Formats: sequence, C-alpha cells, structure tokens
Amino acid sequence: MPTFAQRLIDWQRQHGRHDLPWQGADAYQVWLSEIMLQQTQVATVIPYYQRFVASFPTIAALAAATEEQVLAHWSGLGYYARGRNLHAAAWIIVEKHYGKFPRLFDQILELPGIGRSTAAAICALAYHERRAILDGNVKRVLARYCGISGSPGEKTVEAQLWQQAEALLPQSPLPLGEGEGGGIAAYIQAQMDLGATLCTRSKPKCGKCPVHCDCVAFQSGRVSELPTPRPRKAVPERHTTFLLLMHGSDILLEKRPGNGIWGGLWCPPQFDDEAAAKDWFVRNGMTASHGERLASFTHTFTHFKLHITPLKIQLARKPLRAAQPGSVWLDVEEALRAAIPTPVRMMLNKAVRTEPVEG
Repeated sequence: MPTFAQRLIDWQRQHGRHDLPWQGADAYQVWLSEIMLQQTQVATVIPYYQRFVASFPTIAALAAATEEQVLAHWSGLGYYARGRNLHAAAWIIVEKHYGKFPRLFDQILELPGIGRSTAAAICALAYHERRAILDGNVKRVLARYCGISGSPGEKTVEAQLWQQAEALLPQSPLPLGEGEGGGIAAYIQAQMDLGATLCTRSKPKCGKCPVHCDCVAFQSGRVSELPTPRPRKAVPERHTTFLLLMHGSDILLEKRPGNGIWGGLWCPPQFDDEAAAKDWFVRNGMTASHGERLASFTHTFTHFKLHITPLKIQLARKPLRAAQPGSVWLDVEEALRAAIPTPVRMMLNKAVRTEPVEG
C-alpha cells in the first residue's frame, strides 16, 4: 500500500484546492495567509487577503503603514492581535532582514505571532522544506488516523500528535518526480484540505477519504469520538454599555489601549452599565437634544460572551474638543472605514443606516 503521504498527495492532485490566491505565492503572501487563517475559515479570509495584498503588496509597504491603517484592513476579521503582530513583524523584517522574509526556520520562529506550526507551514509551502505542521485541521486528521485519544489542547496529547506528524512526513521531498520540493508543498496542502473538506468536525465524508482503509478511528467506529472534545466550561457572560454620541453625522470615538480585546481599535465610549454612561455624560457637561436605547445584542468571543446595550444620544451642541486625549469626532462614513471592531460596525449601521455595509 502506498504511504499515508503518497495517498494524500495523489488525492490532493485530483480533489484538493488549487485556486486559493496564496498558493504558489512568495513567502510574504504565504505568511500573511497563514496568519489570517489562524482560527478563521478560508471563505472568510480570501476577500480580506486580497484587499490586504492590494494595499500592502510588499513587506516594506506593510512596515511603512501605520498600525491604524493595518487594523482598518483587519477590521471584521477578529483576533486583532494577529494584525498588530503582523505589523510588528514587518518592522523587524525590514530592520533585521533588509525587507526580505527570513529563510531559516529559527529566524521565522522569532517573529511575533508565529509559532512552530505556522513557521513550518511557511517553510514547507514557500521554501519547500520537509517540515511537519499541526494546525487545527491536521490535529483532527491525525487524531483520527492514528487513534490518539485525549484533547489535542493537552500538552501530552499534542506531543503525541507532533510525533506522528513528523513520522508521517514523506521520506523524500520529491515524491512522484515532481519539481523541486513540490511534493512536500502538496502534502502539507493535502493535510489542510483533507481536514477542511472531508475529515470535518461533524459529518465527515469517510467514504471519500484516501486513507480511511487504515484509519484507526474509521476501522474501530470511533470517528465521532476523536479528537476528544475539550472539557466544556461555563462561558462567562459580561454586560457593557456603549455611548453613541452623535452631532449631526459625526460620532465620538476613542482609541482603545494596545492590549486587551479590540486593542488599538476605535470604539465609542464604553461603560459597565447605563448608570455609569449617564454619569460620564453629565460630568463632561454634555447636553442631549434627544436619545434612545437601541436593541441590545450579544457578541461572542473565544472565552466569554459580551452583552452590549447601545445608547444613542444626539447632542444639542458639539463640544469644542473631544472628551479626552485619544478621542476624535469622525463622520460616520469615515468611522465605518476606520479600524473598528465588528460589533461597533453593527451599532453604527443600526444607528445611522437602513442597510448594512459589507466588511
């Protein structure tokens, strides 16, 4: 029987994805795609990737941009630390590597926001090195194929998965006589494609899988059990109030600190509750011509749920200056093009528009 790697490569040639915009691209674009694909699906990433590359076609262009410009392009993609790390890494590459993406695995691993699997994926896909990866899709494929129990997030289980990922690599980087390194890139892509299209979390298509004949989970009837789900914990719930201060078509926004959720993004003033928002409003000497409480909604983060209540207040007169340093008045249309998080975009669309805006 052909090896695991050979069967995946054969399958990828016929059934894998071949039209992704970053396939066959240089190391910069592979790096960008790998960062965007962390915890985000391909269909969501593609338009963001295309806009990002159009605005920042080189590492030098990315480094020359402001963090706000980068985050504006990232707005709506979530996990904003990825965008900040990408920008910081571009600076390092310009300073230490003369604007050329580093070639060595250890140098890549030193960049902000890059871990072992991401560095290995860049080396394999851009430089055709024989490297194993272990992203979410590959963890699921290997847990089932090798019959590895336990949550992949546990260190001991992850170590087993890494061991298998290394062991199953093609012995030669040139299977089937492909051009230099083509085989390892096809193999890495095959692992990701298999997890994304066949070996899915629910309703996997085992009958179409090229390795089901010796997959431990399939042969033992344990596909639905593996990988072992992470123990469920109660999701904390929080409440917050956003103050949408309007004067005509202008709205007041504040830049959030660099750390924490929505770090570096622009948001309306945020408070623990409605009473705190109203107290702040009074203390800053503002006068409302009219106001309304918009419908509350919930935004789910990885580790908690945030219940949001927007208070929209039209001011009788606009303050001569913003309420505090780091605050600005922006026309709503300009604000919607700025680096704002998805819930804020939703609030602004609800407050001032009848139709939602893409992005």
